Amino acid sequence: MTEHLDKLPFEDYCKTIFNKDALFDKPESLNGYRVLSCTQYILGPCAAAYLGELGAEVIKIEVPRLGEPMRHCSPYNETWFYPVSRWNPGRGTSPAFQGANHNEYFVTLDYRKPEAKEIFYNLVQKTDAMVWNYRPGTFDRWKIGYGACKEVNPRIVLAWCGGFGGFGPGRNWASYDILGQAKGGVFSFTGHRAGRASAGFPSKHTTWIMDYSIGMLVSTAMLAGLYWRDTVSGVGNYFECSQVQGSTRYTEYALPLWGRSGIVRMRWGNWDTEICVNGICACGLSSHPHSDHPAEKEEGYICVQAYTDEDFGKLMNLIGRPDLGKKYHTHDDRVEAKAQEEIYPAIEEFLKDKTKEEANRIFTTKGIISQPLVTVLEAANTDHWLERGALGWYDDPYYGDVFTQKVMYKMSESPPRLKHVHRPVGSDNEEIYQRVCGLSSEQIREMEAKEVI
Repeated sequence: MTEHLDKLPFEDYCKTIFNKDALFDKPESLNGYRVLSCTQYILGPCAAAYLGELGAEVIKIEVPRLGEPMRHCSPYNETWFYPVSRWNPGRGTSPAFQGANHNEYFVTLDYRKPEAKEIFYNLVQKTDAMVWNYRPGTFDRWKIGYGACKEVNPRIVLAWCGGFGGFGPGRNWASYDILGQAKGGVFSFTGHRAGRASAGFPSKHTTWIMDYSIGMLVSTAMLAGLYWRDTVSGVGNYFECSQVQGSTRYTEYALPLWGRSGIVRMRWGNWDTEICVNGICACGLSSHPHSDHPAEKEEGYICVQAYTDEDFGKLMNLIGRPDLGKKYHTHDDRVEAKAQEEIYPAIEEFLKDKTKEEANRIFTTKGIISQPLVTVLEAANTDHWLERGALGWYDDPYYGDVFTQKVMYKMSESPPRLKHVHRPVGSDNEEIYQRVCGLSSEQIREMEAKEVI
Protein backbone atom coordinates (compact mmCIF):
# COMPACT_ATOMS: atom_id res chain seq x y z
CA MET A 1 0.00 0.00 0.00
CA THR A 2 2.79 2.42 0.91
CA GLU A 3 4.65 1.69 -2.31
CA HIS A 4 1.48 2.32 -4.29
CA LEU A 5 0.91 5.68 -2.54
CA ASP A 6 4.48 6.80 -3.09
CA LYS A 7 4.00 6.49 -6.84
CA LEU A 8 0.93 8.71 -6.93
CA PRO A 9 1.06 12.36 -8.01
CA PHE A 10 0.99 14.62 -4.95
CA GLU A 11 -2.64 15.69 -5.40
CA ASP A 12 -3.83 12.08 -5.67
CA TYR A 13 -1.63 11.13 -2.72
CA CYS A 14 -3.31 13.79 -0.56
CA LYS A 15 -6.79 12.80 -1.74
CA THR A 16 -6.07 9.20 -0.79
CA ILE A 17 -4.56 9.61 2.65
CA PHE A 18 -6.99 12.39 3.64
CA ASN A 19 -10.04 10.76 2.09
CA LYS A 20 -13.01 12.59 3.65
CA ASP A 21 -15.26 9.58 3.08
CA ALA A 22 -13.05 7.31 5.21
CA LEU A 23 -12.80 9.43 8.38
CA PHE A 24 -14.90 7.07 10.48
CA ASP A 25 -12.85 4.05 9.41
CA LYS A 26 -9.81 5.36 11.32
CA PRO A 27 -9.02 5.75 15.03
CA GLU A 28 -9.28 9.03 16.94
CA SER A 29 -6.28 10.83 18.46
CA LEU A 30 -7.93 11.60 21.82
CA ASN A 31 -10.08 8.52 22.18
CA GLY A 32 -10.25 7.64 25.88
CA TYR A 33 -9.85 11.19 27.17
CA ARG A 34 -12.78 12.85 28.92
CA VAL A 35 -13.28 16.64 29.00
CA LEU A 36 -15.81 18.62 31.05
CA SER A 37 -17.03 21.79 29.38
CA CYS A 38 -18.40 24.13 32.07
CA THR A 39 -18.80 26.93 29.58
CA GLN A 40 -21.10 29.36 27.83
CA TYR A 41 -21.13 31.62 24.77
CA ILE A 42 -18.17 30.97 22.40
CA LEU A 43 -14.66 31.18 23.89
CA GLY A 44 -14.86 28.29 26.35
CA PRO A 45 -17.24 26.05 24.40
CA CYS A 46 -15.16 26.01 21.23
CA ALA A 47 -11.98 25.19 23.19
CA ALA A 48 -13.65 21.98 24.39
CA ALA A 49 -15.32 21.28 21.06
CA TYR A 50 -11.96 21.34 19.23
CA LEU A 51 -10.88 18.45 21.48
CA GLY A 52 -14.15 16.71 20.71
CA GLU A 53 -13.34 16.84 17.02
CA LEU A 54 -10.17 14.89 17.84
CA GLY A 55 -12.09 12.17 19.63
CA ALA A 56 -12.24 13.25 23.27
CA GLU A 57 -15.49 12.56 25.09
CA VAL A 58 -16.66 16.10 25.82
CA ILE A 59 -19.45 16.52 28.36
CA LYS A 60 -21.07 19.95 28.25
CA ILE A 61 -22.82 21.07 31.45
CA GLU A 62 -25.65 23.58 31.03
CA VAL A 63 -28.32 25.26 33.12
CA PRO A 64 -31.32 22.93 33.52
CA ARG A 65 -34.14 23.17 30.98
CA LEU A 66 -33.13 26.27 28.98
CA GLY A 67 -29.39 25.68 28.65
CA GLU A 68 -26.67 28.26 28.27
CA PRO A 69 -27.40 31.81 27.03
CA MET A 70 -25.83 31.35 23.59
CA ARG A 71 -28.72 29.12 22.61
CA HIS A 72 -31.02 32.15 22.89
CA CYS A 73 -29.13 35.37 22.24
CA SER A 74 -27.68 35.40 18.75
CA PRO A 75 -29.04 36.50 15.35
CA TYR A 76 -31.85 34.44 13.81
CA ASN A 77 -32.63 33.23 17.32
CA GLU A 78 -34.29 29.84 17.65
CA THR A 79 -35.14 29.52 13.96
CA TRP A 80 -34.23 25.92 13.27
CA PHE A 81 -32.93 23.59 15.96
CA TYR A 82 -36.05 22.41 17.83
CA PRO A 83 -36.64 21.63 20.61
CA VAL A 84 -34.26 23.41 22.97
CA SER A 85 -35.12 20.66 25.48
CA ARG A 86 -37.88 18.21 26.24
CA TRP A 87 -39.03 20.61 28.96
CA ASN A 88 -39.46 23.42 26.42
CA PRO A 89 -40.57 21.80 23.15
CA GLY A 90 -41.81 25.10 21.73
CA ARG A 91 -38.45 26.86 21.90
CA GLY A 92 -35.41 26.20 19.78
CA THR A 93 -31.68 26.83 19.63
CA SER A 94 -30.03 29.54 17.57
CA PRO A 95 -27.87 28.31 14.66
CA ALA A 96 -24.97 30.32 16.11
CA PHE A 97 -24.74 27.80 18.94
CA GLN A 98 -23.61 24.95 16.73
CA GLY A 99 -20.23 26.31 15.63
CA ALA A 100 -18.78 26.06 19.15
CA ASN A 101 -20.43 22.87 20.36
CA HIS A 102 -19.74 20.05 17.91
CA ASN A 103 -19.55 16.42 19.03
CA GLU A 104 -20.46 17.01 22.67
CA TYR A 105 -22.66 15.21 25.17
CA PHE A 106 -25.15 17.57 26.81
CA VAL A 107 -26.10 17.29 30.47
CA THR A 108 -27.63 19.73 32.92
CA LEU A 109 -26.54 20.67 36.43
CA ASP A 110 -27.20 23.59 38.76
CA TYR A 111 -23.77 23.99 40.35
CA ARG A 112 -25.15 26.08 43.21
CA LYS A 113 -27.39 23.40 44.71
CA PRO A 114 -25.89 21.17 47.43
CA GLU A 115 -27.08 17.98 45.74
CA ALA A 116 -25.33 19.00 42.53
CA LYS A 117 -21.87 19.20 44.09
CA GLU A 118 -21.67 15.45 44.68
CA ILE A 119 -22.57 14.81 41.06
CA PHE A 120 -20.08 17.41 39.89
CA TYR A 121 -17.22 15.93 41.92
CA ASN A 122 -18.16 12.48 40.64
CA LEU A 123 -17.66 13.76 37.10
CA VAL A 124 -14.44 15.57 38.03
CA GLN A 125 -12.99 12.42 39.60
CA LYS A 126 -13.37 10.60 36.28
CA THR A 127 -12.29 13.44 34.00
CA ASP A 128 -8.95 14.22 32.34
CA ALA A 129 -9.47 17.90 31.57
CA MET A 130 -11.96 20.67 32.23
CA VAL A 131 -12.54 24.12 30.80
CA TRP A 132 -14.71 26.90 32.21
CA ASN A 133 -15.24 30.54 31.34
CA TYR A 134 -17.53 31.91 34.03
CA ARG A 135 -16.39 35.20 35.60
CA PRO A 136 -13.15 35.02 37.61
CA GLY A 137 -13.65 33.45 41.02
CA THR A 138 -17.22 32.27 40.38
CA PHE A 139 -16.46 28.58 40.80
CA ASP A 140 -14.37 29.29 43.88
CA ARG A 141 -17.32 31.11 45.46
CA TRP A 142 -19.42 28.05 44.71
CA LYS A 143 -16.75 25.88 46.39
CA ILE A 144 -16.00 23.97 43.19
CA GLY A 145 -12.86 25.83 42.02
CA TYR A 146 -9.51 24.35 41.05
CA GLY A 147 -8.42 23.75 44.65
CA ALA A 148 -11.49 21.65 45.34
CA CYS A 149 -11.25 19.83 42.00
CA LYS A 150 -7.56 19.08 42.55
CA GLU A 151 -8.35 17.42 45.88
CA VAL A 152 -10.83 15.14 44.14
CA ASN A 153 -8.60 14.50 41.11
CA PRO A 154 -4.90 15.54 41.31
CA ARG A 155 -4.45 14.60 37.63
CA ILE A 156 -7.05 16.98 36.24
CA VAL A 157 -5.92 19.57 33.68
CA LEU A 158 -8.10 22.62 34.22
CA ALA A 159 -8.31 25.69 32.02
CA TRP A 160 -10.08 28.91 32.87
CA CYS A 161 -10.54 31.32 29.98
CA GLY A 162 -12.21 34.69 30.07
CA GLY A 163 -11.95 38.39 29.43
CA PHE A 164 -9.11 39.99 31.37
CA GLY A 165 -7.69 37.08 33.37
CA GLY A 166 -7.86 36.06 36.99
CA PHE A 167 -5.65 38.83 38.35
CA GLY A 168 -4.67 42.40 37.54
CA PRO A 169 -6.50 45.74 37.93
CA GLY A 170 -9.03 44.82 35.24
CA ARG A 171 -9.81 41.30 36.39
CA ASN A 172 -13.48 42.12 37.06
CA TRP A 173 -14.11 44.06 33.87
CA ALA A 174 -16.80 42.52 31.70
CA SER A 175 -15.73 41.32 28.30
CA TYR A 176 -16.87 39.59 25.18
CA ASP A 177 -15.46 39.42 21.67
CA ILE A 178 -15.88 43.03 20.52
CA LEU A 179 -14.79 44.41 23.90
CA GLY A 180 -11.71 42.21 23.73
CA GLN A 181 -10.77 43.67 20.35
CA ALA A 182 -11.41 47.18 21.66
CA LYS A 183 -9.35 46.85 24.85
CA GLY A 184 -6.50 44.93 23.24
CA GLY A 185 -5.71 47.69 20.76
CA VAL A 186 -6.77 45.91 17.56
CA PHE A 187 -9.35 48.54 16.62
CA SER A 188 -6.70 51.23 16.59
CA PHE A 189 -5.56 50.08 13.16
CA THR A 190 -8.47 48.09 11.71
CA GLY A 191 -11.05 50.06 9.80
CA HIS A 192 -11.36 52.80 7.25
CA ARG A 193 -8.18 54.52 6.24
CA ALA A 194 -7.15 57.85 7.64
CA GLY A 195 -8.12 60.93 5.72
CA ARG A 196 -6.37 64.25 5.43
CA ALA A 197 -7.99 65.56 8.65
CA SER A 198 -8.87 62.43 10.59
CA ALA A 199 -7.50 59.13 11.78
CA GLY A 200 -10.26 57.17 10.05
CA PHE A 201 -12.80 55.15 12.01
CA PRO A 202 -12.66 51.56 13.23
CA SER A 203 -14.44 48.50 11.94
CA LYS A 204 -15.15 45.40 14.00
CA HIS A 205 -15.01 41.89 12.64
CA THR A 206 -18.62 40.76 12.28
CA THR A 207 -18.00 37.20 13.53
CA TRP A 208 -16.69 36.25 16.97
CA ILE A 209 -13.20 35.77 15.59
CA MET A 210 -11.43 36.57 18.87
CA ASP A 211 -13.39 33.90 20.73
CA TYR A 212 -12.83 31.18 18.15
CA SER A 213 -9.13 31.88 17.68
CA ILE A 214 -8.32 32.23 21.39
CA GLY A 215 -10.38 29.11 22.00
CA MET A 216 -7.97 27.27 19.71
CA LEU A 217 -5.05 28.49 21.84
CA VAL A 218 -6.83 27.23 24.96
CA SER A 219 -7.29 23.78 23.44
CA THR A 220 -3.62 23.75 22.44
CA ALA A 221 -2.64 24.55 26.03
CA MET A 222 -4.92 21.80 27.29
CA LEU A 223 -3.17 19.31 25.00
CA ALA A 224 0.17 20.51 26.39
CA GLY A 225 -1.13 20.02 29.94
CA LEU A 226 -2.27 16.48 29.15
CA TYR A 227 1.06 15.65 27.52
CA TRP A 228 3.00 17.01 30.51
CA ARG A 229 0.83 15.02 32.91
CA ASP A 230 1.01 11.76 30.97
CA THR A 231 4.69 11.82 30.04
CA VAL A 232 6.49 13.99 32.62
CA SER A 233 4.81 14.75 35.94
CA GLY A 234 1.87 12.44 36.54
CA VAL A 235 -0.11 15.38 37.94
CA GLY A 236 -2.48 17.91 36.46
CA ASN A 237 -2.17 21.58 35.67
CA TYR A 238 -4.17 24.76 36.11
CA PHE A 239 -3.89 27.59 33.67
CA GLU A 240 -5.80 30.60 32.50
CA CYS A 241 -6.10 32.33 29.17
CA SER A 242 -7.23 35.94 28.85
CA GLN A 243 -9.22 36.67 25.73
CA VAL A 244 -8.10 40.29 25.74
CA GLN A 245 -4.47 39.35 26.24
CA GLY A 246 -4.93 37.18 23.16
CA SER A 247 -6.20 40.27 21.38
CA THR A 248 -2.90 42.00 22.03
CA ARG A 249 -1.14 39.16 20.17
CA TYR A 250 -3.00 40.25 17.05
CA THR A 251 -1.53 43.73 17.12
CA GLU A 252 1.50 42.04 15.48
CA TYR A 253 4.25 44.57 14.68
CA ALA A 254 2.35 47.62 16.01
CA LEU A 255 3.73 47.22 19.55
CA PRO A 256 7.44 46.75 18.72
CA LEU A 257 7.12 49.52 16.12
CA TRP A 258 5.90 51.92 18.80
CA GLY A 259 8.44 50.65 21.33
CA ARG A 260 11.41 51.19 19.04
CA SER A 261 10.39 54.31 17.12
CA GLY A 262 7.40 55.91 18.84
CA ILE A 263 5.39 55.49 15.63
CA VAL A 264 1.74 54.57 16.21
CA ARG A 265 0.27 52.35 13.52
CA MET A 266 -2.93 53.84 12.11
CA ARG A 267 -5.82 52.59 10.00
CA TRP A 268 -5.22 52.13 6.32
CA GLY A 269 -8.46 50.46 5.31
CA ASN A 270 -8.39 47.93 2.47
CA TRP A 271 -4.90 48.85 1.34
CA ASP A 272 -1.55 47.72 2.72
CA THR A 273 0.97 49.82 4.60
CA GLU A 274 3.85 47.49 3.74
CA ILE A 275 3.47 46.60 0.06
CA CYS A 276 1.76 48.14 -2.92
CA VAL A 277 -0.20 47.07 -4.86
CA ASN A 278 -1.83 44.73 -2.33
CA GLY A 279 -5.40 45.68 -1.51
CA ILE A 280 -9.12 45.41 -2.14
CA CYS A 281 -10.64 47.36 -5.01
CA ALA A 282 -14.27 48.02 -5.84
CA CYS A 283 -15.75 46.87 -9.12
CA GLY A 284 -18.56 48.83 -10.70
CA LEU A 285 -20.99 46.07 -11.65
CA SER A 286 -22.90 43.42 -9.75
CA SER A 287 -22.35 39.78 -10.63
CA HIS A 288 -26.09 39.20 -10.23
CA PRO A 289 -27.79 42.41 -11.41
CA HIS A 290 -31.27 40.84 -11.54
CA SER A 291 -31.18 39.30 -8.07
CA ASP A 292 -33.29 40.68 -5.26
CA HIS A 293 -30.85 39.43 -2.62
CA PRO A 294 -28.72 42.27 -1.17
CA ALA A 295 -25.61 40.07 -1.00
CA GLU A 296 -25.88 39.39 -4.73
CA LYS A 297 -27.03 42.82 -5.88
CA GLU A 298 -24.08 44.73 -4.49
CA GLU A 299 -21.16 45.63 -6.71
CA GLY A 300 -18.31 43.19 -6.30
CA TYR A 301 -14.84 43.60 -4.83
CA ILE A 302 -11.54 42.06 -5.80
CA CYS A 303 -8.14 41.65 -4.14
CA VAL A 304 -5.29 42.72 -6.41
CA GLN A 305 -1.60 42.05 -5.82
CA ALA A 306 1.19 43.48 -7.95
CA TYR A 307 3.93 44.64 -5.63
CA THR A 308 7.03 43.74 -7.64
CA ASP A 309 8.28 46.41 -10.01
CA GLU A 310 7.65 44.14 -12.99
CA ASP A 311 4.09 43.23 -11.99
CA PHE A 312 3.26 46.82 -11.10
CA GLY A 313 4.38 47.94 -14.54
CA LYS A 314 2.22 45.25 -16.18
CA LEU A 315 -0.78 46.28 -14.11
CA MET A 316 -0.43 49.96 -14.94
CA ASN A 317 -0.10 49.17 -18.65
CA LEU A 318 -3.16 46.95 -18.44
CA ILE A 319 -5.36 49.65 -16.91
CA GLY A 320 -4.09 52.25 -19.36
CA ARG A 321 -1.95 54.19 -16.90
CA PRO A 322 1.66 53.61 -17.97
CA ASP A 323 2.39 57.09 -16.63
CA LEU A 324 1.83 55.80 -13.07
CA GLY A 325 4.07 52.86 -13.83
CA LYS A 326 6.88 55.27 -14.62
CA LYS A 327 6.05 57.74 -11.86
CA TYR A 328 6.10 55.04 -9.16
CA HIS A 329 8.59 52.68 -10.72
CA THR A 330 10.19 51.61 -7.43
CA HIS A 331 8.32 50.06 -4.54
CA ASP A 332 9.66 52.63 -2.07
CA ASP A 333 7.95 55.29 -4.14
CA ARG A 334 4.54 53.65 -4.52
CA VAL A 335 4.16 52.36 -0.95
CA GLU A 336 3.96 55.95 0.32
CA ALA A 337 0.48 57.10 1.32
CA LYS A 338 0.22 59.82 -1.32
CA ALA A 339 1.18 57.36 -4.02
CA GLN A 340 -1.43 54.81 -2.95
CA GLU A 341 -4.07 57.53 -2.93
CA GLU A 342 -3.38 57.96 -6.64
CA ILE A 343 -2.78 54.33 -7.62
CA TYR A 344 -5.88 52.62 -6.15
CA PRO A 345 -8.43 55.11 -7.57
CA ALA A 346 -6.85 54.55 -10.99
CA ILE A 347 -7.37 50.79 -10.64
CA GLU A 348 -10.99 51.30 -9.57
CA GLU A 349 -11.55 53.60 -12.53
CA PHE A 350 -10.52 50.67 -14.74
CA LEU A 351 -12.89 48.36 -12.84
CA LYS A 352 -15.99 50.60 -12.86
CA ASP A 353 -17.60 48.83 -15.85
CA LYS A 354 -16.66 45.29 -14.82
CA THR A 355 -17.88 42.55 -12.49
CA LYS A 356 -15.42 40.94 -10.08
CA GLU A 357 -15.39 37.78 -12.22
CA GLU A 358 -14.61 39.73 -15.40
CA ALA A 359 -11.86 41.62 -13.59
CA ASN A 360 -10.37 38.38 -12.29
CA ARG A 361 -10.28 36.86 -15.79
CA ILE A 362 -8.54 39.93 -17.18
CA PHE A 363 -5.97 40.09 -14.40
CA THR A 364 -5.28 36.35 -14.47
CA THR A 365 -4.77 36.38 -18.25
CA LYS A 366 -2.11 39.04 -17.83
CA GLY A 367 -0.36 37.26 -14.95
CA ILE A 368 -1.63 39.57 -12.22
CA ILE A 369 -2.57 37.88 -8.93
CA SER A 370 -6.19 38.57 -7.97
CA GLN A 371 -9.03 37.04 -5.99
CA PRO A 372 -12.69 38.09 -6.08
CA LEU A 373 -14.25 38.54 -2.65
CA VAL A 374 -16.92 35.87 -2.29
CA THR A 375 -20.16 35.98 -0.34
CA VAL A 376 -21.17 33.23 2.08
CA LEU A 377 -23.51 31.92 -0.61
CA GLU A 378 -20.66 31.72 -3.10
CA ALA A 379 -18.33 30.09 -0.57
CA ALA A 380 -20.99 27.46 0.18
CA ASN A 381 -21.00 26.50 -3.49
CA THR A 382 -17.24 26.58 -4.07
CA ASP A 383 -16.07 23.24 -5.46
CA HIS A 384 -12.74 23.50 -3.66
CA TRP A 385 -14.28 23.62 -0.16
CA LEU A 386 -16.86 20.97 -1.01
CA GLU A 387 -14.29 18.53 -2.39
CA ARG A 388 -12.01 19.00 0.62
CA GLY A 389 -14.91 18.46 3.02
CA ALA A 390 -14.37 21.85 4.67
CA LEU A 391 -18.02 22.83 4.12
CA GLY A 392 -21.02 20.77 3.17
CA TRP A 393 -24.22 19.05 4.08
CA TYR A 394 -24.16 16.84 7.14
CA ASP A 395 -26.85 14.35 8.04
CA ASP A 396 -27.01 15.10 11.75
CA PRO A 397 -28.36 12.21 13.87
CA TYR A 398 -30.80 14.54 15.65
CA TYR A 399 -31.58 17.48 13.36
CA GLY A 400 -31.27 15.95 9.91
CA ASP A 401 -29.60 17.76 7.01
CA VAL A 402 -27.53 20.70 8.19
CA PHE A 403 -25.19 22.75 6.01
CA THR A 404 -22.20 23.58 8.16
CA GLN A 405 -18.46 23.99 8.58
CA LYS A 406 -16.64 20.74 9.16
CA VAL A 407 -13.14 20.17 10.54
CA MET A 408 -10.56 22.50 9.02
CA TYR A 409 -7.42 20.36 9.12
CA LYS A 410 -6.45 16.90 7.91
CA MET A 411 -4.70 13.99 9.63
CA SER A 412 -3.79 10.83 7.75
CA GLU A 413 -3.91 8.22 10.54
CA SER A 414 -6.29 9.62 13.19
CA PRO A 415 -8.37 12.34 11.54
CA PRO A 416 -10.73 14.75 13.28
CA ARG A 417 -14.37 14.43 12.36
CA LEU A 418 -17.85 15.86 12.83
CA LYS A 419 -20.23 13.47 14.62
CA HIS A 420 -23.12 15.82 15.36
CA VAL A 421 -23.63 19.58 15.37
CA HIS A 422 -25.14 19.64 18.88
CA ARG A 423 -28.11 18.32 20.83
CA PRO A 424 -30.98 19.63 22.99
CA VAL A 425 -30.38 20.69 26.57
CA GLY A 426 -30.02 17.69 28.88
CA SER A 427 -30.42 15.16 26.09
CA ASP A 428 -27.60 13.01 27.48
CA ASN A 429 -28.51 13.18 31.18
CA GLU A 430 -29.61 9.56 31.19
CA GLU A 431 -26.55 8.14 29.46
CA ILE A 432 -23.82 10.20 31.17
CA TYR A 433 -25.19 10.17 34.69
CA GLN A 434 -25.80 6.43 34.50
CA ARG A 435 -22.58 5.43 32.73
CA VAL A 436 -20.15 7.86 34.39
CA CYS A 437 -21.76 8.59 37.77
CA GLY A 438 -23.68 5.39 38.39
CA LEU A 439 -27.04 7.08 39.04
CA SER A 440 -30.24 5.15 38.50
CA SER A 441 -33.04 6.26 36.21
CA GLU A 442 -35.18 7.00 39.26
CA GLN A 443 -32.49 9.20 40.81
CA ILE A 444 -32.08 11.07 37.53
CA ARG A 445 -35.83 11.69 37.19
CA GLU A 446 -36.03 12.90 40.79
CA MET A 447 -33.15 15.35 40.38
CA GLU A 448 -34.55 16.61 37.07
CA ALA A 449 -37.86 17.31 38.80
CA LYS A 450 -36.02 19.37 41.43
CA GLU A 451 -33.99 21.09 38.68
CA VAL A 452 -30.76 19.91 40.28
CA ILE A 453 -30.03 18.54 36.82
